[in-house]
Amino acid sequence: MLAPPVAFAPGSVTDMARALAKKPFKAVTADLPDPFKTLTFEQYSAIHARPEARVWSTETVGFALEPLHRGFIYGYPIELNLVSQGQAYRLVYDPKLFDLGALHPGAKTGDIGFSGFRVFVPHTKVDFAEIANFQGANFFRALTGGQVPGLVSRALAVRLADPKGEDVPSFRTMWIEKPSLVTNALIVHAVIDSETITGAFRFTIHPGEATIIDTECTLFARVAVDNIGLGTMSATHLLGFMDHRKFDDLRPNVSEVCGLQMLTGAGEWLWRPVANRDTLQISTFIDEKPKGFGFLLRDRNFDDYADEDQHWERRPSLWIEPLGEWGQGGVQLIEIPSESEGNNNILCFWRPKQPLAAGSETPFAYRQFWCWDPPERPQLARAITSRSGRGSGKRRRFFVDFSGDILADAARTIDVKPTLTASSGTITSVRAFPTDDKKSIRIFFELDPGSDLSSELRLLLEAQGKAVSETWLYRWTPA
Repeated sequence: MLAPPVAFAPGSVTDMARALAKKPFKAVTADLPDPFKTLTFEQYSAIHARPEARVWSTETVGFALEPLHRGFIYGYPIELNLVSQGQAYRLVYDPKLFDLGALHPGAKTGDIGFSGFRVFVPHTKVDFAEIANFQGANFFRALTGGQVPGLVSRALAVRLADPKGEDVPSFRTMWIEKPSLVTNALIVHAVIDSETITGAFRFTIHPGEATIIDTECTLFARVAVDNIGLGTMSATHLLGFMDHRKFDDLRPNVSEVCGLQMLTGAGEWLWRPVANRDTLQISTFIDEKPKGFGFLLRDRNFDDYADEDQHWERRPSLWIEPLGEWGQGGVQLIEIPSESEGNNNILCFWRPKQPLAAGSETPFAYRQFWCWDPPERPQLARAITSRSGRGSGKRRRFFVDFSGDILADAARTIDVKPTLTASSGTITSVRAFPTDDKKSIRIFFELDPGSDLSSELRLLLEAQGKAVSETWLYRWTPA
């Protein structure tokens, strides 16, 4: 059911966010009537939208929307509006749109709104496939053909892992423009709001071999803010080859991502494997005018996960390219200790060096690729496997496998040599084991940490003084 129309123009979203920033913050209530206010995960998961709830599913526009019910951890309402020909129609909640299972709401439930929506594209003549989901605070995720949902993105992070405490902006109102087959794109406008910041966002979703989401925003700071995160993403990493000693689990890996890839403003390709630490670890990779970064899943071999239920090997990678120059700042990686595969304990984002002044208006834009492999990859050997284990005495033993045609080309002219450094401790027993075809090489080494409690490791393959591999980075800690 749709409410009566009101006039809508894309520029009005920015005006609304600007006006909201000039007012004191007012939190939206998450109160829900019975029986929705105390739903368990199982009860919430049993709620399904009926076929008639899907918007545009019977029209030839290339997309369909499915509103999502409120409840469980998705208590806060998001106002959803459908836009057509300059008019916005608010989507009105009706319990008849949902199969509620054993739940029986009263006759006076009223319009409780929605917690978000899913985006679908035609998969067959009679079926649709999900490509995106906006739900909860300012979270959203996407995927492409053959994948299962994985890591999560945020429109904006504020004071993430900050001693002052995190401020979590939430979607207040969203407007979804009716698409057409000509453009093959879905445009979503949104206003976010929090104690410190409001924002006007425009998401343009392009389906394809990769699901591309172009994100444009203008941020309005209520107060001075010195810690925001752009292109924020979070993922589950419980267990991997770098930290397998921590868990008694029959699966070799339990992880949505292998590591963090970065392309610096200077053109250097960096690869940093992630790990489930015993203590919180925050790493910042200082840069200027970054060209890209993202969480990648490089290992897609089912046997390295052995999980028929979760299919970690089919989770999407997420690569972000700034649109326009982002100036000075750094890619920040946060590794949070976790004992549950239900936690998104690995996070990264771009943190601008320049704080947002109170009353300021600041635009940003970037492009997301939700993909199997990112569109731009180094023409260098890539670190395809990283492993760590106990060495002799207090030493830690590592090996890193690099692979790429460039290694074979370099080996025909001169030996490929590793350049390996540690910020503390001593590197010993460095050895290289190339394959017969010279297209892959394993670098083995040990780290003797001495009395140090951490060490930043850096490994690069060179030939004739030039890099032939991406730069492998890792922070060793005792656990």
